[in-house]
Amino acid sequence: MSTTFRRATTADIQLINELAHKIWWQHYPDIISDDQIRYMLDQMYSPGAILAQIEASQHYTLIYADDTPVGYYALSEKSPGHFFLHKFYIDTALHRRGIGAAAFQQILSDCGEYDEIALQVNRRNIKAVNFYFKQGFTIAFAKDFDFGGGYTMDDFWMVKKP
Repeated sequence: MSTTFRRATTADIQLINELAHKIWWQHYPDIISDDQIRYMLDQMYSPGAILAQIEASQHYTLIYADDTPVGYYALSEKSPGHFFLHKFYIDTALHRRGIGAAAFQQILSDCGEYDEIALQVNRRNIKAVNFYFKQGFTIAFAKDFDFGGGYTMDDFWMVKKP
């Protein structure tokens, strides 16, 4: 299976929206409620929300397996050498095939020399937490972040240093 990457543009907003809905409904029902999934998808992945993120310097990259879009990530540089990985999602039917590891190598390439890469991940998302451990991340702290609408994100803040 060939894994390739392409920086997303505003022309890809609908594709990102579709991938997000597919992947979130595959992955999150065992972790958060259906109502929270719907709310978070609406808040983060409506076309307007994705456009606002792109305009605020979140750089989306599409992940392809054999020329089929299967995931995406969004990365931004918060200050020189300090990056935040906002989103990193791959179709769950394709987990454990090396796509995530290849995508993470692309993320490192996108960052170049870095002092720190940070991310938030749901504490009950054990598969993702373990994946990030394998990529060299450590847990900096755990916190419940208010997401609005009566929902919280019960997350680990994880960091990777060179």
